[in-house]
Amino acid sequence: MNDSDRNPTPIEDTRFGGITVRQDGQDRLEVEGEGIPHVVLERKPGSEVDPQTAIGTRDPAFLTLWIDGREAELKPAQGRLSRRSYRVDVEFEGVDYRLVPDSVPSSRLTRDGVHIGDFSSDGDELVIAEWREDAEARPLDAAVGYALASAFGTGGQPMWMMIVDGVSSALP
Repeated sequence: MNDSDRNPTPIEDTRFGGITVRQDGQDRLEVEGEGIPHVVLERKPGSEVDPQTAIGTRDPAFLTLWIDGREAELKPAQGRLSRRSYRVDVEFEGVDYRLVPDSVPSSRLTRDGVHIGDFSSDGDELVIAEWREDAEARPLDAAVGYALASAFGTGGQPMWMMIVDGVSSALP
């Protein structure tokens, strides 16, 4: 591991300035920035590691999410066929967040059902956020959005496209 792996270059968010996302393998993820709450997402030992999920599992029994040292309720769906099955829900101090794929590359972040921004990430430390002009984005929104996008990745193919891919791969 070199210094750039330990100290990734901050992402310049258009509303919240420099934000740093650090992944420690599939065990731990950390998001911090000068103007946002500090977020830590950890995978507990003993879970079977899913190589397609950056944090290593979608099983909430093996994940703990901390926001500024306080535990949040994290509920990732299991991820099956539909885009919606890849949603990730967070409840923290009476606020409900949902990150759900809405196109091939990106996912929509909602706060209490209101669409506040879109995130893109391959499940790595590079996350791109696009905040809606008509929504008030808060520092907590950014912290949660960056953490979820990095830990679980974003985007997904529509079900019809997965079915076509499956059928075409089965044909000789």
